[in-house]
Amino acid sequence: MSISVASPQKGVSFEDTSVAFSSKSNFQLKKTFWLFALMNRTWLVKLGTFFIKLALLLRLPIKNLIKSTLFGQFCGGENIKECEKTIQNLAKSKIGTILDYSVEGEDNEKSFDKTTSEILLTIEKASQSDAIPFSVFKVTGIGSTELLEKIQSGHPLSSEEEAAYDRLKDRVDSLCKKAHDLNVKIFVDAEESWIQGVIDDLTYKAMEKYNLEKPIVYNTFQMYRHDMLENFQKATREAKSNGYFLGAKLVRGAYIEKERFRAHENEYQDPINATKADTDADYNKAILFSLENRDTVSICLGTHNEYSCLYCIELMDKLNIPHNDPHVWFAQLLGMSDNISYNLAHAGYNVAKYVPYGPVEAVMPYLFRRAAENKSIAGQSSREFLLIKREVQRRHQQKVVH
Repeated sequence: MSISVASPQKGVSFEDTSVAFSSKSNFQLKKTFWLFALMNRTWLVKLGTFFIKLALLLRLPIKNLIKSTLFGQFCGGENIKECEKTIQNLAKSKIGTILDYSVEGEDNEKSFDKTTSEILLTIEKASQSDAIPFSVFKVTGIGSTELLEKIQSGHPLSSEEEAAYDRLKDRVDSLCKKAHDLNVKIFVDAEESWIQGVIDDLTYKAMEKYNLEKPIVYNTFQMYRHDMLENFQKATREAKSNGYFLGAKLVRGAYIEKERFRAHENEYQDPINATKADTDADYNKAILFSLENRDTVSICLGTHNEYSCLYCIELMDKLNIPHNDPHVWFAQLLGMSDNISYNLAHAGYNVAKYVPYGPVEAVMPYLFRRAAENKSIAGQSSREFLLIKREVQRRHQQKVVH
């Protein structure tokens, strides 16, 4: 089946800034305007990153400044309780929250247990609120990256490593079981290709166990990998033949430079598509495939790409799929692409925002890394800035007229 998008879905325009920034007061909008104006200068971002890291290292009193600027724009708070205001503000615009505990702890069992406990709290919080449709975790937050890599490479494990792997499997199961028992959908985030195979195995085992009645556990498919469309289709076939539902979060991918560097250094085939156009094509093929297999597949489009979102809603229209179909969600990061999130929600589609949280000092490295790794997000600051600028001008003109 071939469907192309000739024009945006009637009633949905990502250019409508009055809807995109409806939740912001004039003061908040101007504050966001100046933040993006600064972020739009690459040299300033690099310089600012350096000085923030230095200030945190030297324990200088800049925490309140960070919380009212960068952290405040992209994070919900330092703990779940502090995120409540963000949760409620998003809910007013019919946008859900995905609480994302973004602390990258030390690589030890105590840290893994602490992170697991925190994610269990996010699942409990989600079960108590219709405004929180998903929970999420990274396997490397609850288990050793080095161990995952050793398992995927096929090297034999010591008895200590076997025990550590058993504990990791228990943590994954405890999170997925809690999500199942409390009827909360949970994302397992994607990671680097050299550990993703193990993550896939753990995730599909959880699906076989907990996705028998409905999609609870969602795997993440990074469509910038040239084998991912085939992997996704294979996963769907296996779900059908084994009688469980496939939850799928579709993303483009965040580790392109790291993936290509490692492939070059270790002299194996680059797992990433040769061009962005190839990735875009695979992403949109995955959307079509998902919608045609809604009897088995439920998707969340984790993307800031406007065309893919428009393509999806156009397909939904042509396939007579309701806007609020429970099998189709859209998700963006807090503080980014409000023109997509708010306009889709305004038109009745299912939308959620990833809301990172954690202590300022612990979350900043995560934010820095996201900006450095995900060029599609970092490169969008120009687009964000122009839209915010347009809304500032629109409100000014409206004020003059009145």
